[in-house]
Amino acid sequence: MKKKTLEGARIPKAASYKIEIDRDRITRRIRKSNWSQHLFSLSTVFALLVLGILLYRIGIQSVGWINWNFLTGKLSIFPEKAGIYGAILGSVWLMLIVVPVTLVLGVATAIYLEEYANKGRVQAFIKINISNLASVPSVIFGLLGLSVFGRMLNLGSSILAGGLTMSLLVLPIVVVASQEALKAVPGFLREASYAMGADKWTTIRKVVLPVALPGILTGSILALSRAIGETAPLVVLGIPTLILKFPQSVMDDFTVLPIQIYYWTLDTVLTPEYANLAAATILVLLFVLFVMNSAAIIIRNKFQKRF
Repeated sequence: MKKKTLEGARIPKAASYKIEIDRDRITRRIRKSNWSQHLFSLSTVFALLVLGILLYRIGIQSVGWINWNFLTGKLSIFPEKAGIYGAILGSVWLMLIVVPVTLVLGVATAIYLEEYANKGRVQAFIKINISNLASVPSVIFGLLGLSVFGRMLNLGSSILAGGLTMSLLVLPIVVVASQEALKAVPGFLREASYAMGADKWTTIRKVVLPVALPGILTGSILALSRAIGETAPLVVLGIPTLILKFPQSVMDDFTVLPIQIYYWTLDTVLTPEYANLAAATILVLLFVLFVMNSAAIIIRNKFQKRF
């Protein structure tokens, strides 16, 4: 009997047709993958190009306007005498309220939902609503702050009212980010802690939170960056756009850098020099955001290396 070799074997027509179809599919998938790669690359280049143009325009308009008098002076109706020291102080005061309120309430809520709350429909309902709150327009939180803090509690347009309003705005983001960070902690770490005789709170405080801290800080960075750059809630709350005195306590009226940018941008029709002031203030705000994010990232990386 003659041995059949692989070269001499005939491939059935059905199998040959199937191989051709598979080749066509692989070719189409490779082509789609290449097109997708080029599309995503072009999208990234376009985004960077737009960002570069914006930064260039802002930098050109702010040349000669950022100086020591601009950073330490009071607001004025005369562009050449205007300063943003009061807006810088207002932003700092605002964040001194937003940071502790948001972190304490946000992390505590996430710990309760993930570690203590019974799994069921009630917990799922609360989680869904918190996730939905993270996508609510910021102006809605401004209306809530005006009704509750501004009028019901009679706080007016004070720093305390603005801080609590902005805390409500970013609180859902911190809660959701903290929940995801707590979920990512391996279960064997909890079991090992329990096996050593630790109770639930000790396990959470000594084991779970240190491991989840980098993820919690990442969500907090994004939330606080949004809080310091938001304008709509403060406009609804009635924060003044032109205030000459510097805030001294949480009950004083105040203004912040985004409000000042908004005010000067609107008035560029009447006074063109306000566009230069707005551009200079934008650069200052970007610098503040850069410093905040850099400090938070350093802290996050430090804990990430430790655990």
